[in-house]
Formats: sequence, C-alpha cells, structure tokens
Amino acid sequence: MSVVLFKELVTNNDKKIAIAELNSPKSLNALSLEMMTLLITQLTLWQDDDDVVLVILQGAGDKAFCAGGDVVSLYHALTEQRKTVQPNEEFVVLDETTIRDNLAYEFFTKEYYLDQFIHEYSKPVMVWGDGYVIGGGIGLFSGASHRVVTEKTLLAMPEITIGLYPDVGASWFLNKTPSNIGLFLGLTGAIFNAADAKYIGLADALVNSTDQQAIIDRLITVQWQDNEKNPALLSEVLTEFSANSETELASNVKSNEALISRLTAYNNCADIHHAIINEEFDDKWLQSAQKKLKNGSPLSAALIYQQLTSSKDFTLAECFASELNLSLRCCQYPEFSEGVRALLVDKDKSPNWRYENINNVPEETVDWFFTPFTS
Repeated sequence: MSVVLFKELVTNNDKKIAIAELNSPKSLNALSLEMMTLLITQLTLWQDDDDVVLVILQGAGDKAFCAGGDVVSLYHALTEQRKTVQPNEEFVVLDETTIRDNLAYEFFTKEYYLDQFIHEYSKPVMVWGDGYVIGGGIGLFSGASHRVVTEKTLLAMPEITIGLYPDVGASWFLNKTPSNIGLFLGLTGAIFNAADAKYIGLADALVNSTDQQAIIDRLITVQWQDNEKNPALLSEVLTEFSANSETELASNVKSNEALISRLTAYNNCADIHHAIINEEFDDKWLQSAQKKLKNGSPLSAALIYQQLTSSKDFTLAECFASELNLSLRCCQYPEFSEGVRALLVDKDKSPNWRYENINNVPEETVDWFFTPFTS
C-alpha cells in the first residue's frame, strides 16, 4: 500500500476535486522522504490539469493529519555517518561534504521545496487539519489557501525538545503572530488548539470533525469555474459549515496574550528564557509550556530566538533558504541527533545537551550555525 493515496472526484459540472491522503496512520502520518517525493510529483500534475479545481490534503486514520517529519530516519543516517568518520568520539561535528551526501540533505531540501510549493500553488488547497498537526505537519498545513481545523486539532512546533528549531516555514508564520506569541510557541514547543490557531492566523475555518464527508459531498455540488473564482467558492462552503459548528473552544494564547507579551519583551534570548522559566504560573497550559522549555535544549532556544529575530523582514523564499542552511548546520552538530535519540529512539527522555544553561551557550557557537553552508 502506498504511503500516499491519491484519488479524484468528479463534480456535478464535470470538474475534478483531487485528494491526497498521507497513509501511515501507525506513525501518525509522519512525513517521510517517500511521501514528499510522491506529493511533489502528483501536485505538479494536478496543477497542470485544467480539470482539477481543488486539491485536498488529509491524513489516514482519526488521530492525526501529520504528527511531524520522520526524524528517526535522519537520526539513523546521521549516526552512521558519525560512526564512520570518528567511531570512537562521542561529540562529532560532521563536515559539509558529509552532510551533502547524507539523507538529511535530500530530506530537508525536498521538504522545504514541497512546503513552499503549497504556499505558492496556483489552485486552492484545502488541508483537513484534524487531530495532531505537528512540526512537519504544520509545514504542509500552513501554506494551504484553506486551512481547516476541528475540535480535535492539536498543533505544536516542539523542536526544542529534540535539539532542533521550528522550521518548515515557521520563520514566516510564527513571525506573523501578535504579541510575540510565535516566539513563545517556538521556545516552549507548547501545544495549541484550533481556537489558538485561528486567533494567531494559522487556520481559516473551524468545523466539526464529523463533517468531513459532508463537506466533500457539498464541494462536489459546487459549480466550479476558473481558478480566480474557485478560492471564494471554497470559502463559501467552509463558512457554511463553520456557521453550523457546535465547537466552542477557549484560546489559551488569547487569554494569556498580555502575559506572553510581557515575558517575551526582552531584547535577548537569555532574559526571555529566564523570564518564562522563573514565572510562577497557575495556568496548566502555561505550566506545560514552561516545562518543555526547561527540559529542552538551551542551544535550540538560542537558535530559535536568533532565527525568528533575523527573519522578521524576510520574504517567504528567504525564510526557507535560511531554514535550509540552519537545518543542515543542525545536522552537522550532534545536538539534534542526541535529542531525537533521547525522545524517540531510546526514549529515555534524558538528553545530554551540550550546554546545561542558556547562559552557557557561546555567541560564537550560535553564530556558526548561521554561517552560509558553502561546499
């Protein structure tokens, strides 16, 4: 069975609705290199097909659209490289040539190409963001023209827990949130719900999870026209179902916006880090966010702050270019591999981070991560 299932539905006026379904429910549809390759090929074909008026992305099963990228495969590929280069060393920084020959280079290059392709797609793209939409899943989700969430949607960019940083275009969409909420979500890896996603501009329609088939049935009856009018036609249908939605969710980020703004008002990462760690929260959502930052990689925190700060005025293409460079640097450096090992491979949840405290992270180390990847 293919890891992505493709089908086309014929509408009442003989147009086509194209559906791509991530088909790895046991892994919560974790985004693999094979998935990306299939999606890029098929999305290109659908973009060139004049009969296709709408593309829908969804995930198999009822637990997740996509709960992140397949970083475990990257871990194994990078670990093998380190054993080959310096088998007796615990801390090995790989050279650029080695990374270019590694799975990681193709993985991140293809992932960001796919994400940007969705952002710039010439036809409406609706993503059914039901269940978990995490990490690489948000990369697919965020660029769609119509981002649909439900009462079951849970989103997060939790890369700080694995020694990475929010990528997949997060430099673009986290920087567009109000009151430094994007920075807070990136530093803490906090899980947020559908109401939060709508509030910060990361989702367009909140509907009932049970309405998925009804929405598709309704879309088949639409009198689809040319591409310029079709986004509005899709929006009208989603508005109908949003209006009938019984979902009533409270937004954690909205209710804590003033506090988040205060905690992130400093002009350096260390002060923001300490402000969040040292605050006494009564709110359980904030307590959970605080714990993730406390247990996460201090080096990642420094990288997250620097990436989001430096990319505020970037174009979309510049965001993805800068993220590719930073991700390749993260693959060179052992922190990312150690984080994946501790959380997802050995699952001991005891990562041996390079630096124990945000104050110990050298500026020159952070600067190295942002030097151009050249060879």
